[in-house]
Amino acid sequence: MITTTSQILRRIRAKGRGQTYISKDFLDFGSRAAVDQALSRLVRKGDLRRLSRGIYDYPKNNPKLGDLTASPDAVAKSLAKKTNSHLQVSGAQAANLLGLSTQVPARIVYLTDGNSKRVRIGNQTIEFRHTSPRYMAWADKTSGMVLQALRYLGQKNIDDFVMNKLKLSLSNDDKADLKKSVGNAPGWMRPILTKVAM
Repeated sequence: MITTTSQILRRIRAKGRGQTYISKDFLDFGSRAAVDQALSRLVRKGDLRRLSRGIYDYPKNNPKLGDLTASPDAVAKSLAKKTNSHLQVSGAQAANLLGLSTQVPARIVYLTDGNSKRVRIGNQTIEFRHTSPRYMAWADKTSGMVLQALRYLGQKNIDDFVMNKLKLSLSNDDKADLKKSVGNAPGWMRPILTKVAM
């Protein structure tokens, strides 16, 4: 007999380890109550791990270390999906992800149009900071990450190295997005973005 639990298990196994999920991801298999019950059953059996209220993962496993910590980015995206909000990585994190800074931020911070909150996952804390629509204009896009990174670095620290690094790391689609976002950027940033997007 095909049950909600077996259908969920088949889907998570097909997608492979390291994925995070929320109840919404399985509502095509049954009602919210049936899905929640099935997820709880899978957690009890050890097939899924509950990371936080309403967030689960099918963890990657290391033979020596056991189940590995969930990716903060995957958890953050699942939380955003759960609350119908958007995310934008903070400046320090954006600069690090784009290779413009070797400094790994001590805290994982996302800007959001949702509520401010902190979520603890294992030994990590993910912080969500509510911000103005102006900062969220290019959320979920690489162009938004570039704007945040440049804001973080500041005008005096933008040199040829930074611009060349961005040019090389951005795809043509990213550059096209960047061209569209120039108008949203502060005045000092516009000539820099125009050069990077060329």
